[in-house]
Amino acid sequence: MHETLFASTEGRFLGAGLALTGLMLLAFGIGWHLFPDRILPYAIMTGLNLIIGREAGMSFGYASGFGHAQVVPLNILIETIQVLVIYPLFVQSTRQLIHLRTLQPFVARMQRAAESRGGTVKKFGIVGLFVFVFVPFWMTGPVVGAIIGFLIGLRPWANLAVVLVSTYVAIGIWALLLNELNVWASTVNQFAPYALFLAVILIAAAIQFLGRHHERSARNEPD
Repeated sequence: MHETLFASTEGRFLGAGLALTGLMLLAFGIGWHLFPDRILPYAIMTGLNLIIGREAGMSFGYASGFGHAQVVPLNILIETIQVLVIYPLFVQSTRQLIHLRTLQPFVARMQRAAESRGGTVKKFGIVGLFVFVFVPFWMTGPVVGAIIGFLIGLRPWANLAVVLVSTYVAIGIWALLLNELNVWASTVNQFAPYALFLAVILIAAAIQFLGRHHERSARNEPD
């Protein structure tokens, strides 16, 4: 079973993603043991990225006094791991190679999002996928983008390359924007960067709420 699960290209992606996840958790564990006060902001930044999105995680990082050298690599790692783990799990679940009941609602939501947006992306191919991953709206981003790439028939390596390059470009642009906003806010008041962070949180939460409401409304529409 395990040999079959990791035999395909997507399976090897999953293996790499799990390895990176293990290394990141190990690094956090060692850091927490040696210098917990320093590692806590990194843990918070990671959690915010996973739960709300890169905008929240990166905004918190800059508000905490981190620079590009700390914020950008961590967020690149987090989003790379998300793609390398969730996208292969979705693919392997469609091939009946893995059954995780706890993930089924999430996988089903990802598939609905990918299918509803896949038609638009398919018209423009790789360029459409790049733009889809780059644009920061509800249920866009690297994970759904990778699933769309799979559904429209892109080769695994091409799909992964387009998704990750678009993700890294987006992170770079967000880094420049948020850092400049943070520098400006710090000239207004020492607590202004955290006010900016809270504003980003509220905007991201509002986008998620509206997106979920739209998704529920679309599912409840009569055929």
